[in-house]
Amino acid sequence: MIFISSARKGLEDERDNLDGLIRSLGHTPVRFEDFSAQSTPSREACLRAVESADVCLFLLGPYYGHIFPETAQSATHDEWVAAQAAGKPRIVYRKQGVRFEDAQHAFARIVEAYATGVFRDSFSTTTELMIKVAQKVRELESAGSPLAYTKLAEQPALHWASDHPAHGAVNTPGAMVELGVLPLGFDGYSARELEQLGVSLGDRTRTTRMVRNDVALNLTRSEGVVALRVPVSRPQSWDAPQSGKLAEIRLYKTGQLSVRATLPRDGLGAILDPDALPQQIADLLRICGALNIVQADRVVVGARVSATALTSVGVFDPRQSRRSSQLMGFNGSDRVFQTEPDESVTLAALGEGAAEVAGYLAQTLIMQASR
Repeated sequence: MIFISSARKGLEDERDNLDGLIRSLGHTPVRFEDFSAQSTPSREACLRAVESADVCLFLLGPYYGHIFPETAQSATHDEWVAAQAAGKPRIVYRKQGVRFEDAQHAFARIVEAYATGVFRDSFSTTTELMIKVAQKVRELESAGSPLAYTKLAEQPALHWASDHPAHGAVNTPGAMVELGVLPLGFDGYSARELEQLGVSLGDRTRTTRMVRNDVALNLTRSEGVVALRVPVSRPQSWDAPQSGKLAEIRLYKTGQLSVRATLPRDGLGAILDPDALPQQIADLLRICGALNIVQADRVVVGARVSATALTSVGVFDPRQSRRSSQLMGFNGSDRVFQTEPDESVTLAALGEGAAEVAGYLAQTLIMQASR
């Protein structure tokens, strides 16, 4: 399924011809023009379609489109953010020979600055667009993994928030999973750059749709790091199951971007679930990509679990708590399991390659914990 995203005004002919082309290529096109009457608002229906699409095709024409009061963005802008967060392959084409309005210029800069393997090209006529889209769809059909790994000469030093409890507390009980993304070949941020990015971190986080607009975010600063803390709601009863929740985003002066989240838990404690952990880590990787901060071609990715004495390897059921669990058997209040990166990977790890990278990271952590 290929989702077609753009303002219709100024791109009417292109949108209508893409519908037939995509069908002729053996795929199903999805456009807002084709949505039948639904119980959900049209904006939500479009965003759900983005999340279920195999590929998202974005056309940049002269007009930005209607701005929704809920997000202060156009539908295409919302769909771009949703596709980023979901790690969807994106094909982007910009129309030449037309005058972009100011808001569309600003949006185009966002799209064209995002360096995670997005296909960007241009076209002047509808015929030229049809030829290029057909070629690109065929390429995607035959493409393999978007990831490429390179062995590291030496292991990089990643920052771990849990190593610094004095300024690492997130006021959230229970075990945590932490993900660190370090760009290679990056000289780090100046104090001014780090401050500017810190100020924008709240808005960037809300655009990922992982945090509701009415949730209060707390930005803190210490030497060489800014941290955005997300309050995690507590379950209504002590034994109610609760899925893992985003708890904190950190940006270091070195350029490292880190995210922390709680592990799923129920009345018997936190759970390292071999099925749920890869999905949670993949979501955290996609959040890192959707924040649109890391711009290097290659990154080093590491993961850590800070486990409490009540953490166990098991199966998380969001409907009911377990009746028994097998604790890991270590003494003390917590214990750390972490990966030791010896390879760099292309930036697709923060998008369409997130699931593949997350699978290896989660497997490594589960194996350590199971011992």
